[in-house]
Amino acid sequence: MAVKTPASPAANSGTQPQLAQLIGLRELVQRRKPAKRGRLGVSGPSMSPLRGRGMEYAESREYQHGDDARHMDWRLTARTGKAHSKVFQVERERLTLLVADTSPRLYFGTRVCFKSVQAARLGAVAVWQAIKDGDRVAALRGSRAEEPQRPASGMRGALPVLNALRRWYTEPPTDDGGLAMAVRHAIRLAKPGTRVVVLADPRSVLDIESSQWAALSQHKELLVLLLTDPLELQPPSAYAAFRSQGQAIKLDLSAAATRDSWDAQFAAPLRQAMADLSRIGVRAAAVSTADAPDAWLDLVRQSVSQVA
Repeated sequence: MAVKTPASPAANSGTQPQLAQLIGLRELVQRRKPAKRGRLGVSGPSMSPLRGRGMEYAESREYQHGDDARHMDWRLTARTGKAHSKVFQVERERLTLLVADTSPRLYFGTRVCFKSVQAARLGAVAVWQAIKDGDRVAALRGSRAEEPQRPASGMRGALPVLNALRRWYTEPPTDDGGLAMAVRHAIRLAKPGTRVVVLADPRSVLDIESSQWAALSQHKELLVLLLTDPLELQPPSAYAAFRSQGQAIKLDLSAAATRDSWDAQFAAPLRQAMADLSRIGVRAAAVSTADAPDAWLDLVRQSVSQVA
């Protein structure tokens, strides 16, 4: 099936991501209203769990030897008759880390764009949201040869990550080590407080043990974006022609056995991945190639507002 070319100027190439398009997605994020701060902290700069000198008041406690006299809480001291000091929250830049699945299964699509192109666009939106929040950004994929993109803030951090997404999702990397390798890299690199955004095919997610997801999510904000195509989830009840590795393939999708096999190949892995991630407390969202590249931000904010 031919890939349909959308009318949107931000999505005029459906088979390969363009750097100009990824940069242009900044406007989508800039137009969105800022999210309210919740316990999972979707807006920044992020607040550290550490206590110390900073701009944000955290609490007052009884005076301890060595406390700065300039931080005395005189009102509470007068009210209780005991000396109290104000404690302030330390501000620091959070890291937003993109973990990219570059499985060959992503380089396919029938609506608007390939799943690989949508992955690059979702990653770009995550980058611009991170920059808007005051975060540093970094990215990695499953590779023994290519080093992760180093964390940096502002345009100095955004552009190298966007260019990496463009390269990774133009065609399948020849040294792809799989999402499992990428997750292992991320576990080693991500510090407590990191926001981790995983871009993945549902079948790649099923290859990773629950313990790995638990390790990646511990003391971090983890979100897994699962790439789908409308044809995968709702195939027509008719004959359909495909081309795979240069060969033409025809399937009778009206036949029950064929539809069962199709479901097992595409829809079932998505259902299983969503269920598995939910069971271990990892947030996940399925994103179609036909969805707006910033639509998943609403899903994140809804999830955060429910626990805030």
